[in-house]
Amino acid sequence: MRIWVHPTPAASTVPPEFDPDEIKVVYLTCTGGEVGDDIAKATGDWEGLRITVKLTIQHRLAWIEVVPSASALFIKALKLPPRDRKKQKNIKRSGNTAFDEIVNIAQQRQH
Repeated sequence: MRIWVHPTPAASTVPPEFDPDEIKVVYLTCTGGEVGDDIAKATGDWEGLRITVKLTIQHRLAWIEVVPSASALFIKALKLPPRDRKKQKNIKRSGNTAFDEIVNIAQQRQH
């Protein structure tokens, strides 16, 4: 027994209509304080760290929101100076932080 699958007609390959009010959300990972004007301003506190940025785009306007990971929050809690990613490779970080800061980071990441 053979089953033949007919190709879909060309009319069905037309893309959906453009909706001007549609909101697009894009997540991207960048180095804090380096990429683009608006992104560099928003990630200025996270200079030298890899950070996730949420871009919400509507009507060709973008809203930028920083979504830090737990590791970025821990590195920031250690209060270490920013590093140059091009010169310093495979850096080992160590330090002390208060237990209250660890609980605060856990509450920020809880969602």
